Amino acid sequence: MDVREILEEVKKGTMDTAAAEELLRANPASRSYEEMGYAKLDTDRRERSGFAEVVYCQGKSDKFIADIFQKLYELDGEVFGTRASSHQYELVKERIPDISYDPVSHILKKEKEGKKRIGCVAVCTGGTADISVAEEAAQTAEYFGTHVERIYDVGVSGIHRILSKETLVRSANCVVAVAGMEGALASVIGGLVKNPVIAVPTSVGYGASFHGLSALLTMINSCANGIVTVNIDNGFGAGYVATQINRLAERGKSSE
Repeated sequence: MDVREILEEVKKGTMDTAAAEELLRANPASRSYEEMGYAKLDTDRRERSGFAEVVYCQGKSDKFIADIFQKLYELDGEVFGTRASSHQYELVKERIPDISYDPVSHILKKEKEGKKRIGCVAVCTGGTADISVAEEAAQTAEYFGTHVERIYDVGVSGIHRILSKETLVRSANCVVAVAGMEGALASVIGGLVKNPVIAVPTSVGYGASFHGLSALLTMINSCANGIVTVNIDNGFGAGYVATQINRLAERGKSSE
């Protein structure tokens, strides 16, 4: 059934609006995007997945980056970009003067005011060198409506530090464990909590860490259950999945 047929059924009263909406969402022809020639902005993504399109800034041409940010901001009233440089910030700021840039996480964003943040995700790091990746995860989750607790520099070389925060970590709907070196933090946390742990290996470490490969393999091979692992330095991916888990947890609580 195409879009016109669906609309005709609604007009005749033989189909209610809820059924029509479901069919339209399932119909590729009804999905929209903003054509910019060099880019096709996925304006339908929030409706399909619950998350608006995000800009991956690294590698974007100076000719394109400001136009993309401006268009997404015009369409949605807010915009979020990862892996942005200070140079890109200056370009975008000419179009969106009050956009903010964090040089630690390299996130470039303009958020709607008064955004509600629900639930709780704990973002933990092994050391302070992992904070750039952790902040990418934390700020991603916050942008998409999650309350985040930051617990930084609690690596296994001083295990009493994470144990002192055990109550807070256990209360979170999801824990993001960000660590380089040998990446053991995720396994330790996995043995403490009942809720999912998202392990994020970072490229922090000496030569034999192989730019994060050592931490990645440790996290994938963890003997603690309930751990899933994202790619090396992928704070955005961790924050995204943590938000999905957090939303499901909060939805479950509200239905009790």
